[in-house]
Amino acid sequence: MSEVKNEMSFEQALARLEQIVKMLEGGNVPLEDLIKLFDEGTSLVKLCTARLDTAEEKVKLLQVKDGNLVQEDFSAQ
Repeated sequence: MSEVKNEMSFEQALARLEQIVKMLEGGNVPLEDLIKLFDEGTSLVKLCTARLDTAEEKVKLLQVKDGNLVQEDFSAQ
């Protein structure tokens, strides 16, 4: 299985995942390589999900309540 580097940015991981999907959809990949690509893709999905979860935790929404701005966690919506 290919190592997915934890240092990859979300954008890098997503771009690589898109490459893998195109190769898999092309249908010209030998079975052994297909399995390796599938494993790498699965790891990339997990990495992207973790990056999105982290970003979501950091997102804050400002809402007006009783004339005052109140900062709330994104997930509270």
